[in-house]
Amino acid sequence: MKWKLDRIISIATLVSSVIAIFLVLKKPQPVAPPMPAAAVAANAQSFQEKLQQLDQPKQVGQPPAQVRLTSSEVSAALAQATGAALGSTTPQPVPGLPASVPASVPTSVPSSADAPFAPGQPDVKDYQLNFDGDVARGQFLVNIGGKDVYVTLAGHLKSKDGYATFDATEFKVGDLNIPVTLVNEALQKKLEEQRDRLKLPNDVSDIKVENGELVMTQK
Repeated sequence: MKWKLDRIISIATLVSSVIAIFLVLKKPQPVAPPMPAAAVAANAQSFQEKLQQLDQPKQVGQPPAQVRLTSSEVSAALAQATGAALGSTTPQPVPGLPASVPASVPTSVPSSADAPFAPGQPDVKDYQLNFDGDVARGQFLVNIGGKDVYVTLAGHLKSKDGYATFDATEFKVGDLNIPVTLVNEALQKKLEEQRDRLKLPNDVSDIKVENGELVMTQK
């Protein structure tokens, strides 16, 4: 009887592993629709024009300026910045955003709690961004060991003491959900290691996602 139970457990484990691998390699539902080149250019220009409002001197007695950026505007600005890198897999800083967006986002398949944030940068081939309510969600196509894998990370983007913060609420590899509790500690450790890159621009006092937009407040 015991050998039968062991055999059943072995088969169930094997089937579960196969399903997990399938879900890891499966393409998940996109977090945002693709943008044509003309829309990218228009949204990137809108991004820059809005940021210029933060450069204007604050009038006496008036509240600090506040700009609201859509996920399309932020995505377009990042797309232009990474395109300017001429093939480099390391995203270039975007004016008005912390340098770690999106570079600090983990992009590797977890074999343990720390695996998504292990040293080394996989080849980030594509990414999408979306703001939903107060949640920022990014989906990244990375090449790991010759395989293209989608990584989805969502959470609350805010700021504290002049630095951007990120509290994860969702982590997926392919179409496989990974419990946030398994990765959040490693994520926070990784963000702490890159704290200098999370510093807000000199003219920005606060950053957060609110009502489906990225809100930046003038200092």
